[in-house]
Amino acid sequence: MLVLVTYDVSTLDARGAKRLRKVAKTCVNYGIRVQKSVFECNLDPARWEFLKSKLLKTYDPKEDSLRFYFLGSNWKRRVEHYGLAAQVEHDEPMIV
Repeated sequence: MLVLVTYDVSTLDARGAKRLRKVAKTCVNYGIRVQKSVFECNLDPARWEFLKSKLLKTYDPKEDSLRFYFLGSNWKRRVEHYGLAAQVEHDEPMIV
């Protein structure tokens, strides 16, 4: 299933900057960055639950925001892209 992970982490202090780096690094390990704070993650349900758990342990609910959009398995009909950046191919092996 394809999940769009978006985040907004407060960086007003050093703790926030550290959380931002940790959230981004976690997302890089599970998906493809399509914008600065947006990742497309093509995951099976078990890996999704693991990713979500890691993110929810990292962010601060009083200062940060996480949003998850579930595009499902039939996501190719639901995604349109225009402009800069290369087309993202989720069917190819992901090397981290």
